[in-house]
Amino acid sequence: MWLAIQLALKAQGQTSPNPLVGALIVKNATIVGRGFHSQAGTPHAEINALREAGNKAQGAELYLNLEPCSHFGRTPPCVDAIIQKKIMKVFVGMVDPNPLVRGKGIRRLKEAGIKVAIGILEKECRKLNEVFIKYITTKRPFVILKAAASLDGRVAAESGDSQWITNEKSREYVHRLRGAVDAVLVGIGTVKKDDPLLTCRLKNRKEKDPIRIVVDSTLSISPKAKVLNLNSQALTIIATTPKASIKKRALLEKKGARVLVIPSQDRVDLRLLMETLGKEEITSVLIEGGSEINTSALQSGIVDKVLFFYAPKIIGGQKSPLMVAGKGIARVKDALVLHNITTQRFGDDVMIEGYIKQDFQKN
Repeated sequence: MWLAIQLALKAQGQTSPNPLVGALIVKNATIVGRGFHSQAGTPHAEINALREAGNKAQGAELYLNLEPCSHFGRTPPCVDAIIQKKIMKVFVGMVDPNPLVRGKGIRRLKEAGIKVAIGILEKECRKLNEVFIKYITTKRPFVILKAAASLDGRVAAESGDSQWITNEKSREYVHRLRGAVDAVLVGIGTVKKDDPLLTCRLKNRKEKDPIRIVVDSTLSISPKAKVLNLNSQALTIIATTPKASIKKRALLEKKGARVLVIPSQDRVDLRLLMETLGKEEITSVLIEGGSEINTSALQSGIVDKVLFFYAPKIIGGQKSPLMVAGKGIARVKDALVLHNITTQRFGDDVMIEGYIKQDFQKN
């Protein structure tokens, strides 16, 4: 099952809105077939593994990190092929949370006389597809809030200078994150201050650029901003409100951007924005903004996972911007508590990963 998970990861960032799935076929303690799902619309992992195994699949065992599909989607049901090839036993990491599947594939296999074992490395399998689980059960994207700061929580000096607080290894990891998500989101303040590219730039690797989303309630973005003038196949989306200038909207659309008007008052309602992005089959969003958008995202309740990078530096300054600002809470007991905490080192930098909800892996 662990090898199946590693196979699934080969397509990380490429399968949206589908899950990551890896498959191994084992006969007489020997792997005779391997496969993974590479992209939506292409054969599923088990089909690829069955093709590699050929006649050796008969009487063999199949290992899958996710229950095989039992319905017609972009491709035919995988359970039919598993039954046809006379697999003897199927080991499933987790039940598919998709309402169209959810146990039906397992039931079909059992009805065909195939033995099924469920829940092998289930926690790891659920973490692998945490994005898919959130999206398929809520139709809203899985949201990751990333921020980088000094040990005293500053994201920049009083002058506004922020390059670079974290080291190159940390920044490379963030670019890998960009390659793994559907979209990266910032506020207009970040665009005006840093004029970022928001592309995926990795040495010796070619990753897709994420969709770029800028939250700009009044469409004050400059037509010369880099996110509007990139040689990238990924779309730039500007999220705004009905009060934004129609003339400016037409100008931005002429430059190739897509303007989403979110029914909001003075500021873009981030919850409504996530609902809209979900309808567009955007399954994951990485927030990489400043303290204002970070605060709004946390207050609106859209964040699922937090990634905070800390560099071994002390910046100080009463006016130096913090990772999260806003009014704050009155009592410590009301603080937002993270769960399922893990840490990771990138040179001297430390990344803390945590989830907003304690039951983040449940449907």
